[in-house]
Amino acid sequence: MPFDERRYLREVLDPARQAGAPPEDLRLRYQLRQDMTPAEVAETVRQVRQCWRRQRQLLKFRKLVDRLESDHAGYAPIFEAAANGDTGPLLAALRQAGERDRRRVTELRRRLDDAAGPLRLLAPGLAASIARSSGVDRADALAAELGIELRKPDQLPDIAPYPGYARVREALDTLRKRHLAEFVLGEEQFLIFAPAGDIVARIQEVEADWQRRTRGSWTISADTVLAALRGVADPGALLRYDLVARVRERAREHPGDETLLRYTVEELGLDAGDARRLVFAVRQESGGTSGPRARLRELVDAGEIQAAADLAATLPESTELGGEIAARLAAAVRLRDQALTSTDPDEAWILLADALRRVPDLPGAADLLARLAPHPARDVHAEARDDTVTVTWQPSPSRAGEIAYRILRDGVPLRTDPGTGRIVDGTPPVNVPLRYAVVAHRGEATTAPVTAPPVVVRPEPRDLVVTAGDAVVTGRWRTPPEAIGVVVLRDGQPVTVDGSGFRDRAVRNGVGHHYLVYAVYPTPDGAGASTPGLHRTATPHARPEPVAELTIGPAPHGRLLVACAEPAAGIVELRLLKGAPPWPYGTTLPLADLHGTGRVLATTPVAEGHLIRPETGVVLALTIAGELATVGAYREHVNLTAPTSVTAERRGGTVLVGLDWPVDVPEVEVVWASERLLVSAAAYRAQGGIRLDAPEDEPVSIQVVPSALLRGERAHGPAVRVDLPAAVPVRYDLVTEGPPWKRVLVVEVTADRPVTVARLVLVLKPGLIQPLTGVDGRVLGEWAGVSTPARLVLPAPRQAKPYWLRCFAEGDVALLDPPVRRMKMG
Repeated sequence: MPFDERRYLREVLDPARQAGAPPEDLRLRYQLRQDMTPAEVAETVRQVRQCWRRQRQLLKFRKLVDRLESDHAGYAPIFEAAANGDTGPLLAALRQAGERDRRRVTELRRRLDDAAGPLRLLAPGLAASIARSSGVDRADALAAELGIELRKPDQLPDIAPYPGYARVREALDTLRKRHLAEFVLGEEQFLIFAPAGDIVARIQEVEADWQRRTRGSWTISADTVLAALRGVADPGALLRYDLVARVRERAREHPGDETLLRYTVEELGLDAGDARRLVFAVRQESGGTSGPRARLRELVDAGEIQAAADLAATLPESTELGGEIAARLAAAVRLRDQALTSTDPDEAWILLADALRRVPDLPGAADLLARLAPHPARDVHAEARDDTVTVTWQPSPSRAGEIAYRILRDGVPLRTDPGTGRIVDGTPPVNVPLRYAVVAHRGEATTAPVTAPPVVVRPEPRDLVVTAGDAVVTGRWRTPPEAIGVVVLRDGQPVTVDGSGFRDRAVRNGVGHHYLVYAVYPTPDGAGASTPGLHRTATPHARPEPVAELTIGPAPHGRLLVACAEPAAGIVELRLLKGAPPWPYGTTLPLADLHGTGRVLATTPVAEGHLIRPETGVVLALTIAGELATVGAYREHVNLTAPTSVTAERRGGTVLVGLDWPVDVPEVEVVWASERLLVSAAAYRAQGGIRLDAPEDEPVSIQVVPSALLRGERAHGPAVRVDLPAAVPVRYDLVTEGPPWKRVLVVEVTADRPVTVARLVLVLKPGLIQPLTGVDGRVLGEWAGVSTPARLVLPAPRQAKPYWLRCFAEGDVALLDPPVRRMKMG
């Protein structure tokens, strides 16, 4: 194949010049092939060197050709030996050159991987520089293999598009928003490197939502943020700068790439792809850290715009940042001048606040802002309610700034309120005129007080209790210290008061009476002033009769029936107590004295008495009439839960009874065939069940009754019954017969009288534990309709010892096992 100089220039010299070093692979450098003869190798090397000399005349290849010729001096003996027929040194040199090239590629892979780090991003220029220093021109391909994206860092904004960005950050912190994008978009993700979309419409929705909320510190912070969004031409740019600024601040702490990326994704909530690009762009940012311009940047970041403008004026040449500072200062001064000429304090406050957002250190603006008072509060009212006064007002119509309210009582500051429009004075003076006023203030600037009409506080009698008894109504209270007395009226008629109470016997049982109790306070004219008073209704009743006797018995559907004679007067109430009642039988007491004693039972009235849910405790019958209760009979009841999953299984002449033992039952009583057996929980667990003697050929009915000994008497719960039909005893035996090479297993089934076994199963179970059921092992044989006597033959099992053989039967038969030596093998 003839030497192609154009291809050599394109594939070898041009890439080598860009990489800054010739290729290490001699096959590429000298255009050698594996099948070349020694003569072809010598001729190709000669043509390549002639190409070098021709290209050296061009300035761009001169250094490269000098390097190639210098290296060739070391390879000349190898090519001379190859031309003479000895290709061994050339092949060894080719192998060494290939190994060096592989090491350089490996080193380049490592350096690219280290430089990309967790972000897996690299600037193209940096990747090319690493490739040149490694002497390998494969940066793009290797980066793709390593999953590294080569891209230029995104351009990030240097200056906040809104002058008062620092105030926006403070407001977002108050609103507990992670960043501006969360305030506008909520949980929706903001793509920092994509078009912002119709973000203006979204801002309008957010603003409408905040306008519907009650005014307070949070709405004021929201107003600050919304003002910033309205004050920029591109709100998306402000959202983008806010995120960039937060990542830059975190980057100054020198965290690792993984930490910074995790902060951007998890804490700021950015898309993972955008987060990688943002962190990469912030990492690639560079610039001076000292000098006048750096100081200028520090002043701007700190909000000292006036100081920054003074410093910018001293710099020999203007900068973009200096122009921004001058424009911001001019706009702030213009806003301050407009505020000075405004007649509306709210408009002037908004103008000054905007000026201070642009230039926080604007001379005189902060003092002017502090002197701008809001509009006063409206519709101030004070209402005396017993011993408190409730003050209400309509908030100031001003919506600029953070407005709070100071409440005065007789000119003395009482409390400061953030703007709820309502406060309660819990300790006002009694029986004197009180004047309440509300003062609105914004910062240190206050309005004139807005006063409510005077009110007088006169408390009602304290702790009033009116009780109806048998043909009598009594009352008691605590008289307020400032009152001169208390008046009681029954149905409009005066009732004699004795100290702090009364006892009214001019009443009739069964008739409701209305009582008005009010306090009287002294007045300067001596006439006295009365309170509106407290209203009570009382109906006297005859003394309720006690319930003489009480019985508790089972009822359908798991309920209990409480039976008692209904009293002539009053209604019966049942209470559940933990022990005996603290009052003797027949005691009559007010209903209030029963508070905290036991629990009222939910009852369902029936003809026989009252149905209740079963519970353990003392059931007390009370007779209620009006506000009186009489203690009647009581009875202690233990709720014994019926056992569940009761089973009975015949084992020859023994019946094995099993059950799920109830948690709250100490004993059960088992009744069968005119016999009774009391079994404790401990005995049941120790014996693994209950064993009863019962003839196999007779049916048996078994009842399991929960039981407990209560104060010397045996209490029983609901019984559970299990019926077993009669079973005919059937015996079987297991015999092995025949020579060792042809052993058979014979099952011989016999009975005292002819009987048919519905189903017979022979089970084999390896190990030391015998099978307990027909599925507890491997089935060797299964027969249906076996009539006794029977001889059943099957091949002897091939099973390593030890193992068990056992039969199980279905039907009304009792299958009796043979001796253990017949069933256990080995």
